[in-house]
Formats: sequence, structure tokens, C-alpha cells
Amino acid sequence: MKASELLELLAQENIEIKDLPELLVNALIKKKKRIATAESCTGGLVSGAITSVSGASGVFDCGVCSYANHIKHKIVGVREETLSTYGAVSDRTAAEMARGIRLLANADIGISTTGIAGPLGGSQYKPVGLVYIGVSTELGLHTEKMLLGENNADRERIRELAVAAALYFALKETEKMSKAQVW
Repeated sequence: MKASELLELLAQENIEIKDLPELLVNALIKKKKRIATAESCTGGLVSGAITSVSGASGVFDCGVCSYANHIKHKIVGVREETLSTYGAVSDRTAAEMARGIRLLANADIGISTTGIAGPLGGSQYKPVGLVYIGVSTELGLHTEKMLLGENNADRERIRELAVAAALYFALKETEKMSKAQVW
């Protein structure tokens, strides 16, 4: 999904980026669900956005900024084979990060970000702006490939859009969940 497609999707649903943290936290509270984050390219910004909302402590226990591969492996549970075969910026790494953080925190939803925010680090195969968002629940695991470097977006804009995408996909996952019987 390109940056323009994400922004169009948000516009179609009448959602402003600045409202995503509150929408997510309120949805989690309503559904009595918990979320945890494992972040690389966003460096804790997803966790920061969630915890900026009053009441987040009732739905958020854990966020890990796993910039280095050995942290992705040792703390979040990404297999060394995944990192060596596919790299830190891959759908498989994002999936394993999301699943690993969900299990570590005993959360209902695990969300992850890994990508290349630039301006350095891009290549022909993995350009600046390539970000993978991982989403894990007990019902499944999926990733979203984001191409956020449109219109020469700078590092700050790429990270802002990656946070928005992570919050949006977490919100959509929360809305699909049934309300818990007992917490």
C-alpha cells in the first residue's frame, strides 16, 4: 500500500491521523482487549502515540523498541534464520515481531513496525520508505507492505505514516474482535 492509498483510506473512513491513538485506545477499552508493540523504524513512536491517550494503561502493558537484530531475536523472538535469510526489513520479520510481542506481553494484539525510514539505508530492492506492519492475534497473523516514500517523503514523514498505518491496522483488528467475557 502506498502512502497516498493509506491517506485515501483514512479519508474515506473520515479518520484524521491525529485521532487514531484515541480511536484505538477507546476501541480497545470497549472490547476489553490489550495491545503490545514491537518497533524498529518507528523507534517507539507507536507506543508513544498509544500512551499519549488517557486510559491507555488499561489496555497497554508493553512496547519494545527493537532496533538491533539481536534485540529482535533475544527479546521479541524473531528467529535468527529469518533475520539472516530475509533481513530485518521483511514481511516475515514483521510477522515474527508482532507474534513475539503479543506472546511476551500476553496481549490480545501484537503490532510491529520494521522498515527503512531513510535517508540512508535504501537499496533497489528495499527502497527508503519501505515499511512492514505486522499484526498478530490469537486468530491469525498478517503483514502489510507499505511504500511510504512517495513524493520524496523525508524520514519524519515516513515514520509518521508508519505510525498511522500501525495504529489504523490495530484499530481495524480491534473492531473485528468480539468483546471479552471476563478480563
